[in-house]
Amino acid sequence: MPLRAVFLDVGETLVDETRMWAAWADALEVPALTLFGLLGAAIARGEHHRSVFDHFAAGRVARARNRMRTVEPLLPEDLYPDALPCLSALRDRGIRVGITGNQPSAMEAALVAAGVPADVVGSSERWGVEKPAPEFFRRLLAEAGVTPAEVLHVGDRLDNDVLPALEAGIRAALIRRGPWGILHAAQAPASVRVLESLMEVPELVDQLR
Repeated sequence: MPLRAVFLDVGETLVDETRMWAAWADALEVPALTLFGLLGAAIARGEHHRSVFDHFAAGRVARARNRMRTVEPLLPEDLYPDALPCLSALRDRGIRVGITGNQPSAMEAALVAAGVPADVVGSSERWGVEKPAPEFFRRLLAEAGVTPAEVLHVGDRLDNDVLPALEAGIRAALIRRGPWGILHAAQAPASVRVLESLMEVPELVDQLR
């Protein structure tokens, strides 16, 4: 089957989440290094990133969540430098572009406002299902109107992106960036394509087509 669509994850694939996690540290009133260390430990143990909040009292977390309501979910400078060039190159090739991730629904509007070109934008909150659930990938395919063999999925995690996509019959590649991407790239089977830049995605599309 010809490749017709490329779906990309959001956090640490298209978007550098450093500013957002630093904002969470401020909201929790802890040094950024403390929160980053807890996040790194959670990632190394294979825990959900939300487990970092288990280290703080419930009232403190609730206050932090209220403070975070005033923080913009995405600023143009949060996009990795290769994000927009990659998406433009894909669309120039006639490839349908999808952006989906385990994100709040507000991220969808933020991506559009930031001028991110995409044919499909979805979030786990609006869809009511999170990766790595098979239902997430079925929804992805339904939104794009394509079959699994016609899709390439790119993300920074083996457990949430690459392996469940492959199980759904979707082609997949791992980008080696962010804490998950760097750790998971070292664990990736030889059969998994590991990318160092999103600008390798259009090249991979050309090869697959």
